[in-house]
Amino acid sequence: MRDREGSIVTARRIAAVSLAVAVTLAGCERSVVSIEETPLDDRLSALLADANVFSPAAPIVANRAQVELGRLLFFDKELSGNRNISCGTCHTPLFATGDGISLSIGQGGTGLGPARQPNDADIIARNAPVIFNRNLVDVQFFDGRVQRHADGSLTTPAGQDLLPGVSDALAAVNMFPATDRSEMRGRRGDAGNELAQRADDDLRGIWSDLIARIVAIPEYVDRLRAAHPEAESVGDFTFAHAANALAAFQTDAFSALDSRFDRYLDGDRLALSEQEKRGAILFFGEAGCAGCHGGPLLSDFEFHNRAIPQLGPGKGDGSGGLFDFGRGRETGRPADRFQFRTPPLRNVAVSGPWFHDGAITDLEAAVRHELDCVSSARAYDPGQLAPGFAALYQADQMEEILAVIDPLEAEPVSLRDDQTADLVAFLGSLTSARIVEFGSEIPDRVPSGLPVPD
Repeated sequence: MRDREGSIVTARRIAAVSLAVAVTLAGCERSVVSIEETPLDDRLSALLADANVFSPAAPIVANRAQVELGRLLFFDKELSGNRNISCGTCHTPLFATGDGISLSIGQGGTGLGPARQPNDADIIARNAPVIFNRNLVDVQFFDGRVQRHADGSLTTPAGQDLLPGVSDALAAVNMFPATDRSEMRGRRGDAGNELAQRADDDLRGIWSDLIARIVAIPEYVDRLRAAHPEAESVGDFTFAHAANALAAFQTDAFSALDSRFDRYLDGDRLALSEQEKRGAILFFGEAGCAGCHGGPLLSDFEFHNRAIPQLGPGKGDGSGGLFDFGRGRETGRPADRFQFRTPPLRNVAVSGPWFHDGAITDLEAAVRHELDCVSSARAYDPGQLAPGFAALYQADQMEEILAVIDPLEAEPVSLRDDQTADLVAFLGSLTSARIVEFGSEIPDRVPSGLPVPD
C-alpha cells in the first residue's frame, strides 16, 4: 500500500460496496403495518415467544461530550505503545466494526481490513470481534474473561487492580487492548515506548502511562473537563474515564437494532420474505438453533465447544503452546477446554469470517458447521482462508478438540439444501440498515495529530 491516501479511499470504497450488498435496503425506519397474519406468521410468532426474542430499545447516551471524547480516543493511535495502531484499526466501521480477516494483525502491521499486512507484527490468536450492540452484553470476549454480574460487580483479568469508576462491562473491555503487547502495547525495548517497558502484570502502571499521554494533549484535557465538569483537577482523571468514554461512543455509534427482523418483531409482517420466514421457523424450531441463540441478541452467552478448527499461534496452552483452551483458560477445568461464548447473531451476515478464530469464511459454510460440526471439522479445508492464514491451521489439534465436544453439539441436524438456504436467508434479515453509515464516525483528525488512516 504505497499510496496511503489512495489506499484508504480504496478501502472505503470496497467496504461500502460489500456492506451495501450485505445490507438489505428495505428502509431504515421502524414502522408497524397492520395486516392479516399468514399461517407462517402464526407459527413464527409462537416460536419467537418461546425463545424470548424481542427487539431491544435503541440506547440514548445523554452525555454528548463523553461520546465525542470516546470517538476521538477510539481512532487515536496515541493509545498504542508505538503510536501506530488504534482501536479503529481492528474494529473499523468500514468492515462492520471488525477487520474482515480471520486473525487480527496487531502491533507493526500496516494497512486496513483484508489489505492489512503483518510485516514483523504478531498475529493475534483470535478474530477481532465485532462491537455493535455490545453495551447490551454482560459476558464479554470469546472466553468470558470480562463479566458484569447481577449485583453490578465486574469480573476482569485485573482482579482487584481494576481502576475504580469503570462503568460497565463494555467499559471494562476497553481497559485491556492497550495492555496487550501484541494488540497495542508493543515489545519491550521499542524506542520511545514507555508502555512496553512495564511488566506485563503492572496494569495500573500501564493505565497511568496512558492517561498521562492523554492529559498531555490540551484538547483532551478540555474534552475530559467538558465530559466531567465535576472533576476538580486534571489529576482526578484516570484511564477509567477514557474507557467509559470509549464505551459511550461505541454504545451511541454502533447500536444496530433496526434490521428488517426488528421491523417484523415490531409488527410489520411484510418486513420478511416468505423464504426468510421459513428460515426463521427452522431456526427457532426444527433446526434447534434457538437452544443457544435465543433472547433479544440471539445468544445464550454461555460457553460451548463447537469443534471450531484451530488457527494461529494459540494462546500458549497445551503442547508447544499452540492451543487455545478458550473458556478453559479462565476456569482451569479440562472439561471447559475449547469452549467459547455463543456469538450474538444480529448482523451476523456482515460479521465474517466467523467463530473465535475466523476459521470459516462463508456464512453458509458456518451454518452447515453448526448443523453438523463434527463432520464439518473433520472435513475442514484451510484453502478457504486468505493467503498467509492457511499455514496457521493446526490440523493435529482436531481430535483433542472433538474429545471434549458438547454432547448436544455432536448431534447432527439433517436439513435439505433448500432448508439450509432458507436459514441463510433468515440470517441476512438480521442486518441493520445502519451498518452502511458507520463509516461516517471516522474523524478527519484526532487531538494527538497522529494520522487517522491505517
